[in-house]
Amino acid sequence: MADLDNKDQAEIDPADMEDVEDVEEEETVENSKSKARQLTEQLMQNPQILAALQGGLEGLNGSPSGYIESLPKVVKRRINALKNLQVKCAHIEAKFYEEVHELERKYAALYQPLFDKRSDIVKAAYEPTDEECEWKVDDEEELTDEMKEKAKLEEEKKDEEKEDPKGIPEFWLTVFKNVDLLSDMLQDHDEPILKHLQDIKVKFSDPGQPMSFTLEFLFEANDFFTNTLLTKTYQMRSEPDEGDPFSFDGPEIMSCTGCTIDWTKGKNVTLKTIKKKQKHKGRGTVRTVTKTVPNDSFFNFFTPPEVPENAELDEDSEAVLAADFEIGHFIRERIIPRAVLYFTGEAIEDDDDDYDEEGEEADDEEGEEEADEENDPDYDPKKDSAPAECKNQ
Repeated sequence: MADLDNKDQAEIDPADMEDVEDVEEEETVENSKSKARQLTEQLMQNPQILAALQGGLEGLNGSPSGYIESLPKVVKRRINALKNLQVKCAHIEAKFYEEVHELERKYAALYQPLFDKRSDIVKAAYEPTDEECEWKVDDEEELTDEMKEKAKLEEEKKDEEKEDPKGIPEFWLTVFKNVDLLSDMLQDHDEPILKHLQDIKVKFSDPGQPMSFTLEFLFEANDFFTNTLLTKTYQMRSEPDEGDPFSFDGPEIMSCTGCTIDWTKGKNVTLKTIKKKQKHKGRGTVRTVTKTVPNDSFFNFFTPPEVPENAELDEDSEAVLAADFEIGHFIRERIIPRAVLYFTGEAIEDDDDDYDEEGEEADDEEGEEEADEENDPDYDPKKDSAPAECKNQ
């Protein structure tokens, strides 16, 4: 493979191209094909040529050919008729998604008794029977009788050494820590609070009401706040935009509202107190000023930026809301239905499998970049080091 940093190979001079063509005319057919392959490899390894090719392809994909403009009026009229049909299709699709929402609401009621029982087991309100605890392992996971007995003895020994735990301790905290999207929001000071989280539920809007869903976070009594229920409601829309009906691609979250957390005095982890020294310009005296400022915390999730009806959001607020919508959707669609699998890590392995191939490609590219950096005499690793920043959700 040619070195991407080697200018002799990366830049192909037109005069050199002519020389190659002259040589190819004198070679045999077989050698001609070989030379062409080598030349193609060199060209495809040149970043400038690749960029030019990519630009050309994008231009072909994204640019009108001019054919539509050249059509007679009578044909353009028929195209307008097709567009009107397409708008009607978008409205039918919107109705489809409204009915899907109704189905979700209907089946949520069927799932809920199972989720309630899950919650009862987690918080030790119900002890499952031996039959309910029986789990058949896969053939590949099947253990020998000797290994089973050894594992049983070790578990019994551990149980004797520890106090009898109630339910499944730190169930939801473990789920959050196992999922990158959620663990990125967690701070150390959030964890003692989330140990008191007993359940997360989703409630759908009633029939005939505007489409929405509410995430309910149920907490046991704790020293941090007096609430036993924290909520986050997402308002959705499933109708084509009158100004751009062809952009419709299913329901979209339009806004969200959180709730007020009644923090115990001195326990509000979303705020922190800082002290600053100020020097008087005239007298030169110094005083210390105490200020309360926002603090990174998972619980900022319950105070999202407000979405003004007729005003545009700034870029930071848009980014926060986009991340917020993604998190809310993920909790609803993945975390609540499959919580135990995220607790054990099995769902995470399934999610990772979806990205294996892409991940391997990324690793290869990363390796090439690292190699290039090592071969670059002007490369300074200190310039690449930067402190990690955490975006407040």
